[in-house]
Amino acid sequence: MDLDRPWRETRFMFQGFEVRSQEDLDQLKHTCQYVYILTDYNPLAPPKPATKNPTKTDLVVEADQETGALAVSRFLQEDRPVTKHWRRDETTLEQELPQAQKIESEARTVLYNILDDARFGNSVNTSAAKEAVVGITESVIRNPDAMMVLTQLKEADQYTALHCLRVCILAITFGRHLQMTREELNLLGLGALLHDVGKMKIPPDILNKPGRLTDKEFTVMQSHVPEGLKILQNSSGIVPLSLQVVERHHERYGGAGYVNHMAGDAIGSFGLVSAIVDCYDAITSDRIYRNGTPAYEALTSMYNWRGQDFHPRLVEQFIQCMGIYPIGSLVELNNGAVGVVVSINRERSLRPKLVLVLDPLKSRYAPPRIVNLGQEPFTDPNFPVEIRKVLPPGTYGINPTEHLPIKRSTAA
Repeated sequence: MDLDRPWRETRFMFQGFEVRSQEDLDQLKHTCQYVYILTDYNPLAPPKPATKNPTKTDLVVEADQETGALAVSRFLQEDRPVTKHWRRDETTLEQELPQAQKIESEARTVLYNILDDARFGNSVNTSAAKEAVVGITESVIRNPDAMMVLTQLKEADQYTALHCLRVCILAITFGRHLQMTREELNLLGLGALLHDVGKMKIPPDILNKPGRLTDKEFTVMQSHVPEGLKILQNSSGIVPLSLQVVERHHERYGGAGYVNHMAGDAIGSFGLVSAIVDCYDAITSDRIYRNGTPAYEALTSMYNWRGQDFHPRLVEQFIQCMGIYPIGSLVELNNGAVGVVVSINRERSLRPKLVLVLDPLKSRYAPPRIVNLGQEPFTDPNFPVEIRKVLPPGTYGINPTEHLPIKRSTAA
């Protein structure tokens, strides 16, 4: 089903909502003149080309032939946001996770070495960085949920390194959603992996300050962008498109970012995408001086910041990419059971896969029970089990990360 207007103009914040009550029908009648039922939709068919000339606000195009027109540009030329994915998962979460963990662990080691080299003024091993990114890209193409599960491993004392790795995974996952090619995903991922390399030149007392930075300190912190560009421009094999991520991940759509105070589509496709994923990971991660914001709250805030901080359609697509219930969300079902989201459902976003931790009477499952809301009929067909609400992490003493199917990396 499709509406006759952008869904951001309705009370339905996410595409893919289910009409489950007379209230929903009444709201549709009040909001729209028409709805369209797609009777011949084929989720495996490639996306159709644009049927009209896009306006300037619909486009994100690169400035010259060297960087080329990207999938983001093609994506935003569509008449309406794409709601189905053109790539089917090639493996299940359970099949992909062991290989994903190995790739992620090796990428950590590469990244630690790169940051150490940058700290001591040595050249960056771009070949190792590219190899790490290719591994992440191939895993994300096979099944993005495995790598996304691994982004839940967040350690405040290793923030810069793990933030770079998580932003790389987030960027590639988002790029997959935006229908980027393998080459584009690798270029985006390389820039994302190295986007904060310039922080190795920031004094540790400013980088790790447990509190608000002064204006002078913030100016020093902003210098990590040109410092990172300097480091990477002196390294071999990094193309301008990857450098765009390093240069523009703190630029904002309304022009209030830094360091060049760019605005709108001039920021470029990779700059706009990287601003979104960098901000999302930053606000959802624990820091020395504060706890991270729950994913669902972060996505709500970023939705409210669209047009001001982020490209409106891109941030909406990021929300779709992450899912209504992002991986790692603690949720309560309508029967009272409590669980953790371990895998999203790209066809039915309201029905992800869960690890149930508490039964309806709030007693612990031993061991926790894995359920797929998109497949399991449960016991009573007259009372379909569904998610009722998202709970703050720590509710009922539950740390969601402890119930994800992951082991902490031993890479140093």
